[in-house]
Amino acid sequence: MSLTLEEVGRIARLARIELTPQDAEATQAKLSSIFGLIEQMQAVDTSGVAPMSHPQDVVQRLRPDAVTETNRREAFQAVAPEAERGLYLVPKVIE
Repeated sequence: MSLTLEEVGRIARLARIELTPQDAEATQAKLSSIFGLIEQMQAVDTSGVAPMSHPQDVVQRLRPDAVTETNRREAFQAVAPEAERGLYLVPKVIE
């Protein structure tokens, strides 16, 4: 698929891009090559290929979901200026 200069101009107007005639010709060539590549990719038979979320068959290594820290809430709230029922109290900043 190749684009005409009028189509390139319309796309440029829709994208709010100002193109000079020289830029329009260069953009026409680039867009036409992109569309050509898309046509080549669409021509490939992918009926036996399963969809993948990633192009490589990799698995993320995860650490075990285990508690590694002790609960130190009481120690932290003991040094807080104000705490009530396990929550930190802060001054009101928006009235």
